[in-house]
Amino acid sequence: MTLYIDPPTWPGHGRMWSHLISDVSFAELHAFAADLGAPPRAFDGDHYDIPSVRYADAVRAGAAEVSSRELVRLLTCAGLRRPKGRPAPPPHPR
Repeated sequence: MTLYIDPPTWPGHGRMWSHLISDVSFAELHAFAADLGAPPRAFDGDHYDIPSVRYADAVRAGAAEVSSRELVRLLTCAGLRRPKGRPAPPPHPR
């Protein structure tokens, strides 16, 4: 089980955000996010948006810290990247 998180460098809604991904499956990603307490609305097609105040929690829970560029590479290599215009995966079961 390997989950990855990039630094909280993405601004939005008055906060900074990270992206949390799995390089194995969406099921693994959803389970980790649920354990972390991320709400289902934080899922954005192929990743979870994680606020900067929860970054350390994700790392403590086992997410590996990687650069944003590396995160996209891992997601693409796993075949889980959702490019613009491609339909989102089915909703998760939570």
